[in-house]
Amino acid sequence: MQTNFTEEQLKDPLVARSNKILRACVHCGFCTATCPTYQVLGDELDSPRGRIYLIKDMLESGRDADEKTVKHLDRCLSCLSCMTTCPSGVDYMHLIDHARIHVEKTYRRPWRDRALRWMLAKVLPHQGRFRLALMGARLARPFAGLMPDRRLRAMLDMAPKSLPRASANDRGQVFAPIGEKRARVALMPGCAQRALNTDINDATIRLLRRAGCEVVIPESFGCCGALTHHMGREEDALHSARATVRGFLAADAAGTLDAIIINTSGCGTTVKDYGKIFAGDTMQAQAERVARLARDVTEFLDTHGLPETTGQALRVAYHSACSLQHGQQIKSAPKSLLTRAGFTVVEPENPHLCCGSAGTYNLLQPELSGELKRRKVATLEATAPQVIAAGNIGCMMQIGSGTGLPVVHTVELLDWATGGPAPGALSR
Repeated sequence: MQTNFTEEQLKDPLVARSNKILRACVHCGFCTATCPTYQVLGDELDSPRGRIYLIKDMLESGRDADEKTVKHLDRCLSCLSCMTTCPSGVDYMHLIDHARIHVEKTYRRPWRDRALRWMLAKVLPHQGRFRLALMGARLARPFAGLMPDRRLRAMLDMAPKSLPRASANDRGQVFAPIGEKRARVALMPGCAQRALNTDINDATIRLLRRAGCEVVIPESFGCCGALTHHMGREEDALHSARATVRGFLAADAAGTLDAIIINTSGCGTTVKDYGKIFAGDTMQAQAERVARLARDVTEFLDTHGLPETTGQALRVAYHSACSLQHGQQIKSAPKSLLTRAGFTVVEPENPHLCCGSAGTYNLLQPELSGELKRRKVATLEATAPQVIAAGNIGCMMQIGSGTGLPVVHTVELLDWATGGPAPGALSR
């Protein structure tokens, strides 16, 4: 793609990077075949190729974002399926990130949109606030039909009917390995996950300890910045990411870490990108250190090795989170581990397509998200599984709200197969 940025514009590092990305695109359109929103809407502007044209025009002209551009960019899931498909290696992730920062800085949204986005940014990344919000949502659910905004109704619908008890395991501490020590790792406990499902971190800690790992939980841990980063709120995201980097480096200074384990793939994709997010920043070197250590829990265990398994005869439909298969290019490890643990693993038709969760997408774009959920659940249920497994809390919540089948995290099944308790969702 030919671009015409001025020399002055190219002095901005973000513009220079986007210019390079745009010039890699050859308009082939392969991305349209794997774009979930294009599959649903059939509009070229709701495909990666169409959005690339909109972004090019907006950035190249130096103009403020307009309503039309914002509408189509907001509909992008950032699922990154297009990057897996693209034969030219177009770095769409960083292009859409730049576009969202530009939108946030130059476009004044209607007041309801501004209020909703502000609330999400100030509540979701903070475990305590999020937990209180979920409690309030449970009380307000009977009145959902009276809500004037469909997005508020979607929030109430997504709130779980019950909340887990707070876990003592996700606070700053060190867990000794069981048996011979083979590695020292830090676990990122997450933010929303600690409010929605404490079983995931508990299972991860047990599993890693049985695999010979000393597990460090950093002190005063918060959000990695992913939620606000994908909303274009650059300063909020960097503020959260700085705290994350400092927390992990403190754990590393206390005893060299072999890996930073992440069991929420949406977070993992962002943390692994810290080097580029902090490009030119005084913390770039430290951020790059954290990014190099970051591993998805299944990625780590695939090479480190599973503890001895007892084997569980269960038919598992594996849902591959977009942030894992497209963002981190981790595709075989979760399925391989589940198979090694004795499970029968099946995959749905079109496993590359998004379930519609995508961070805050199911709250900001409820109609599109709902259709994508319906399609994903239908393909998962068609495999006749006994349980559905995924590696991202957002996907678990999204799919779980559309099916009566139990939905669990991959590590919960691996923990069970190596001597841990059965996942709570199976008994419920």
